[in-house]
Amino acid sequence: MTSINSRSRTLGGLVFVSLIAACGVAGPTVAQSVGEKTGANSVLGVSPTTEDFVLQAAQSDMFEIQSSQLASEKGGDKVKDFAVKMIEAHKTTSGQLKTAASGKNAKLTIPTEVSSSQKSMLDDLNGRSGDDLADQYVDDQVSAHKDAVSLFERYAEGGENPELKAWAAKTLPDLKHHLEMAQSLDK
Repeated sequence: MTSINSRSRTLGGLVFVSLIAACGVAGPTVAQSVGEKTGANSVLGVSPTTEDFVLQAAQSDMFEIQSSQLASEKGGDKVKDFAVKMIEAHKTTSGQLKTAASGKNAKLTIPTEVSSSQKSMLDDLNGRSGDDLADQYVDDQVSAHKDAVSLFERYAEGGENPELKAWAAKTLPDLKHHLEMAQSLDK
């Protein structure tokens, strides 16, 4: 009996350790919490951690800029003006985020690449042109801005870093306006 209990505890412990490692809790290479990565925090209205907020806000800006550059070059007149506005607006917010994230209360690392899913979306856009690119770009913009509005709302409401929290609240109206503009292109 002792042998079976001992093996069960060992096996149970191995399963537990494996689950923790699989969730990314055990290693320092975790880029994003499980709640943010799966979207559970957004659905539940849970504020992201400061690290998650900075990661997602920076990646969102990079995606907006890169996808808008493609749209302004290959997407045609339907989206060109909007794309140029998005490039300028998100270059501005990228600079503001870098300043806020490097402030005396933060010292956070800004990512230098979009997420793997955003990379796939950019690759997809790059393979398109004209109205086909414009239609997909608009769909991507609506989705990306909905995500950004949720992220900024949640951080502005319950964020940990006062400077970033204030910046999120200040930036939120512009993101909501971008979402409205993207939705109007979708009609």
